[in-house]
Amino acid sequence: MITVTCAVIEKDGKILIARRKNQGHFANKWEFPGGKLESGETSEQCLQRELFEELGIEARVGQFIGASTFTYDHAAITLLAFKCLHVSGELTLHEHEEIRWVAAAELTDYDFPEADIPIVKLLMKDIKIRTRDLINPF
Repeated sequence: MITVTCAVIEKDGKILIARRKNQGHFANKWEFPGGKLESGETSEQCLQRELFEELGIEARVGQFIGASTFTYDHAAITLLAFKCLHVSGELTLHEHEEIRWVAAAELTDYDFPEADIPIVKLLMKDIKIRTRDLINPF
């Protein structure tokens, strides 16, 4: 089982997603930025390293959102999602073809790998709860 971390970075009510390059596993699929946990790393350290390597940014890892496990033909992974805060650095594409800021309600419009889909659903559920609370706070 491979452990992978991913960042849910929110800005102005939108979430950052990244499209993989047209090669390898998950070519052209959208994902939350992150990567594989290395030996001796915590999930938070992994995510900070991966965000710097992939996007050239410093980030603060915050609240754990949830986990998803999926077995692909090539590997079984556990995906750990965390809310993250972009602290510094300009977003620069090193590992991805494209990035977009999208509303949570639009996430289902994008083609994510199977392991990411439960995280997408959690984010969409969270936005529905927040919207409902704004409409009827009691």
